[in-house]
Amino acid sequence: MSSFAPTSSDDSAGNDSKYRAFDAPGAEFFEGIGKIPLKKDAGADETMVFKTYEPEKEVMGRPMKDWLRFSVCFWHTFRGTGADPFGFPTLVRPWDDGSNSMANAKRRLRAGFEFFTKLGVPYWTFHDRDIAPEGATLAETNKNLDEIVYLALELQNKTGVKLLWATCNLFAHQRYMNGAGSNPDAHIFAMAAAQVKKGLEVAKKMGAQNFVFWGGREGYHTILNTNVLTELNNLASFFRMAAEYKKKIGFTGTLLIEPKPKEPSKHQYDYDAMTVIGFLKHYGLDKDYKLNIEPNHTTLAGHGYEHDIVMSSAFGMLGSIDSNTGSPDLGWDTDQFPMDIKNTTMVMKTVLEQGGLSPGGLNFDCKVRRESTELRDMFISHIGAMDSFARGLLNAERILKEGVIAKQVKERYSSYESGIGKKITDGQTSFEELEKYILDNGSPTNVASGRQEHYESMLNHYV
Repeated sequence: MSSFAPTSSDDSAGNDSKYRAFDAPGAEFFEGIGKIPLKKDAGADETMVFKTYEPEKEVMGRPMKDWLRFSVCFWHTFRGTGADPFGFPTLVRPWDDGSNSMANAKRRLRAGFEFFTKLGVPYWTFHDRDIAPEGATLAETNKNLDEIVYLALELQNKTGVKLLWATCNLFAHQRYMNGAGSNPDAHIFAMAAAQVKKGLEVAKKMGAQNFVFWGGREGYHTILNTNVLTELNNLASFFRMAAEYKKKIGFTGTLLIEPKPKEPSKHQYDYDAMTVIGFLKHYGLDKDYKLNIEPNHTTLAGHGYEHDIVMSSAFGMLGSIDSNTGSPDLGWDTDQFPMDIKNTTMVMKTVLEQGGLSPGGLNFDCKVRRESTELRDMFISHIGAMDSFARGLLNAERILKEGVIAKQVKERYSSYESGIGKKITDGQTSFEELEKYILDNGSPTNVASGRQEHYESMLNHYV
């Protein structure tokens, strides 16, 4: 997850007639692009159509859309500029004058809802500073946000697109360079708390189904100036206050923490799924929070693509997925669109096994490449990713219905179904009894093959 939070407050560009034309009632932002259709027999070069995604198609007793729960993120899609550490912006949108004015914020929002509608996604996500500019004071900032939220609610009601989750940008402003909930300055901690308080109120007002915390600056660059225990204790207090305020105002959405091992911090406290689960359990917060897993972050932590999704699901902590991918050979967060069918199959297998993601979903925390500069590329990227997950869902359905892999995995652990194995599983034995078992039965001689290549070949059968 990342976001842009420009500091410019120059409104002059917004007066240009070519931008103001998009303020007219009925203005169209994506001319020549209609509702994306389904075309199952489309050719290889027909990338502006769905080939697999059918929202109402029944999969294991539910419509496909209910399993997938697709969402578009506002930050990459409508605030991304294509800039990187080595190059200036490349993504020039005809409605965006580049200012941080309220007029431009409203244009971006209307463009967003036209995009959501034409793409056919049921949900969207945002950071507070993505949709509304920060003012000179907290009061002014909140006033700006309230004005944009009013428009967003109007557009939600008009289109039927709902808010999957909201979050607060606690990493872009220079005040947060040393963290937010883990900041060594209590004044900045208080500022972050005030920002999240408003964020939770907005989430409730807009009907958000979740609220996400991503701690990009919650960590350190050098241990020399860091009191780790103080920062972790304070961060836990921050999360505890957020959970208490959520209950106080009657917000019913799920609170989610998104793990990431590094970048921008050298080390982030929410390193991976098991680190976050351990943190939550240690501080008694595991009943208040679940996890929002981004696979690109998982691979940055040195794990396989689906690892954190599987681990958090195994412990009943998988709440939502930021469905993207990266280039593990690069070593940084590239936020690419997920196009690998084997990866999407493994993800959807886990989602099916746990009975779905609701109230979470598959949020495309992805950005088009800085070289993909056409408006059509915004659609093509999302269409390709949606089809990839639809194919993954259908593959996972076959895997689970046929049960071939599951049967062989079950057989691999069959020694735990009876005898001494069952006593181990039930916690009804001891080292003394296990030693006696070995003395009576001898050392193990039949060490079974793990048959990894066999399992990989079985997966390929379905993919």
